Amino acid sequence: MKHLLAIEGLDRPFVERLLDRAREFREGRVRERPLAGQVVANLFFEPSTRTRTSFELAAAFLGAHVLNWTVAGSSASKGESLLDTVRNLAAMGPRVLVLRHGGSGAAALAAAAQKTCSVVNAGDGQHEHPSQALLDAFTLRERWGSLDGRKVTIVGDVLHSRVARSNVHCLRLLGAKVQLCGPATLVPDELAALGVPLLRDLDRALDGADAVMLLRLQRERMAEALFPTEAEYHARWGLTAGRAAQLPRHALVLHPGPVNRGLEIAPEVADGSASVILEQVENGVAVRKAILEWLQ
Repeated sequence: MKHLLAIEGLDRPFVERLLDRAREFREGRVRERPLAGQVVANLFFEPSTRTRTSFELAAAFLGAHVLNWTVAGSSASKGESLLDTVRNLAAMGPRVLVLRHGGSGAAALAAAAQKTCSVVNAGDGQHEHPSQALLDAFTLRERWGSLDGRKVTIVGDVLHSRVARSNVHCLRLLGAKVQLCGPATLVPDELAALGVPLLRDLDRALDGADAVMLLRLQRERMAEALFPTEAEYHARWGLTAGRAAQLPRHALVLHPGPVNRGLEIAPEVADGSASVILEQVENGVAVRKAILEWLQ
């Protein structure tokens, strides 16, 4: 079975082919329905708006029936394990399982636990979120043509961010120069193992950046206070209107959502001319169509 479990381990030609196909979907040049008569099951153990909805729309466009499963009202709320849930749903015959789970490695476990369904990792713990990184890369590629040599700064709660990890792998694979910025509690020194610079001064990190990606502060994953106050965080590491004005005129602003306005990004910047946040959302449907088609 084909699975999409992580960006790490993919090669550049494959990623570029997938993004080229996503462009064909976005431009309306694809009419095939390769999933006609098949079922795509969305298994979301954690809340989601953009990822689940865009996979649902992508699957429906490709002709699939979509099963949206959540913990509430399921046997998982009675204590059924992840593996038992996956095995039982796989036994019902879906073609693809799109899985989001709070445990790192959950998607790989689901892929290994059954042999009849392709598995797409829609975010597993603090590990990876490959489809998000692909749509982020697609958004930048559509604007720039190529990511080679471009400087991308990722700012914020990298410690808890599967999006950041997937983006580091994906953007570097496509030739971009990536750096991480934030307080030491959220961008700890051990993240240097990702092979990118770690910066503490946001103004320095924004100097010459071609794109800035802000990350949501994942307070639901924080067992202790990792920054003094929200106001101080915004002042030191938020993309304020003043900081945005100092960016190169061509620079782009990204955010995987959901956006905490006034915390990691000022509202006027999120809605400003440099923002491609809604483009990311739109592009997510096209990229996920390409992913689901490839799984055939």
